[in-house]
Amino acid sequence: MGLKKLLAMALVAVMAFSSIGALASSAPDWAEYDALIAEIKSTTDFAQRVTLMHQAEDILMGTGALVPIYYYNDLFMAKPAVQGYYTNPFGTKFFQHATNGENTTLKLNISSEPAFLDPALNSSVDGAILAAASFGGLYTYDASGVPAPNYATGFELSADGLTYVFTMREGLKWSDGSDLTAKDFEYSWKRAANPETAADYSYMFNGIAGYPDDLNVKASEDGKTFTVVLSSPCAYFLDLAAFPTFFAVKQEAVESAAGYKDAAGAVVNPGAWALEAGFVSSGPFKLESWAHEQSMVYVKNPYYWDAENVKLEKLEFMLSADATVIYAAYQAGDLDFIDTVPNDQIKGLIGTPEFFVIGQLGTYYAIFNVKSPLFEGKTVEQAAAMRKAVALLIDRQYIIDTITQTGQQPATSFIPAGMLDGNGGVFKDAAGWNYPVGDGYFPVEPDVDAARELLKEAGYEFGADGMLTTPITLNYIHNTSAAHAAIGEAIAQDLAQVGINMTLSTMEWNVFLAERKAGNYDFARNGWIADFNDPINMLEMWTTDSGNNDAQFGR
Repeated sequence: MGLKKLLAMALVAVMAFSSIGALASSAPDWAEYDALIAEIKSTTDFAQRVTLMHQAEDILMGTGALVPIYYYNDLFMAKPAVQGYYTNPFGTKFFQHATNGENTTLKLNISSEPAFLDPALNSSVDGAILAAASFGGLYTYDASGVPAPNYATGFELSADGLTYVFTMREGLKWSDGSDLTAKDFEYSWKRAANPETAADYSYMFNGIAGYPDDLNVKASEDGKTFTVVLSSPCAYFLDLAAFPTFFAVKQEAVESAAGYKDAAGAVVNPGAWALEAGFVSSGPFKLESWAHEQSMVYVKNPYYWDAENVKLEKLEFMLSADATVIYAAYQAGDLDFIDTVPNDQIKGLIGTPEFFVIGQLGTYYAIFNVKSPLFEGKTVEQAAAMRKAVALLIDRQYIIDTITQTGQQPATSFIPAGMLDGNGGVFKDAAGWNYPVGDGYFPVEPDVDAARELLKEAGYEFGADGMLTTPITLNYIHNTSAAHAAIGEAIAQDLAQVGINMTLSTMEWNVFLAERKAGNYDFARNGWIADFNDPINMLEMWTTDSGNNDAQFGR
């Protein structure tokens, strides 16, 4: 890879960046990116849309704030008796048709303590799995990963592709036995889009006319149909209708919860209603008990519309992030299904009948806070060069070969390999689009010399030994996990080659999410599994107002 090309890559899109003040000047001006995403969301020219998405990816990767490591595989273990479950390419696992031999209880570990059980507030894969077990949308995913009718039986679409009229399934009930109708979806969608709810995924509603304050969704008077008017055609709209943020929640349950509003009537805790077991839901299972940080027990919901085909009576979740403890419980027969395996066991498990590795559309990456004091006094270009240098120092193949060990593909860009482009092709195969390095923005192999040159561009000097004369010190935060810790340690060793000192901070899952979201970090572990198979899902999450914009772009 030529150095000239690399340096040009490091400075992609800087023409859109501004310099105002010492610390603020190092963060990119994000107005152009926001406008570009809005154009992508509104255009009806799908070929041009692909071009615009490539332009957006160039701007995003030009900041250096996202450091892709590898494209995800999904690994899990299941006892031979466990059958009938399935997973989609986005990591959601479905257990409503699962069986466990003669046993009517399935014992699982998916994650540690969940951050939210309110589907509108959830933004994690483990939360999506729990939401799919206890709530539901107009559509869901079938075993082949295709959107299929759920609380709606179908829809009619207008000739211009803008108006969907969903027909609701007859006899839908909440878990308390009360009627569930299209009016519940009208309330739920408007609630999730409303800024006062502060849903991370509220931006997913921005393709609906009237977003966010006057969302153009309407239930019929009898609650039997649900009409949605889009601002432009959306090829993946059924995927949205199957996504947890679009699930229905019961208004009375939400708004009667203690702590929901303050004395002045302002919403202060929109998820207060789902903080303990016993809340009203609608899916195949309902949460019966919850020993925080320890376990959760879901039981079959007799009011679920397809309850006759739900064979399990209970889902018992062990809450833990300790891979060694989880695996020991599985080996002892105390768990039937696990989503986590210790790194040192993976090599020996590959090829065994209880160990599964399947492809996913997602990227494991590290993320910089563009507003971190680490970049104080640097220009936009210099800060981007610093971050790019870090990306070039990482040995991705070493991480895959020695830590993850399940044959992941090294990631050279944020948008994963194989993602479709929404225009009948694969995004990375778009004709006429040339990435700086092969099919991405970074070489697979580390390039220490090029990293040094970028750091020189950022104002740093090196001694004769090739080490920084003024070392850079940064802190890397990650949630509790032996694998995340090992990856952090590998990155730290890579950065030490040029004199960058990276310390590691381990945090419990919920604390970690809160700190990353608040921008209280320099460098952090991150990962994103696509919510649907279109690049806009990986791009729109970085707009200024997105609840998933942990890099703090435009903030």
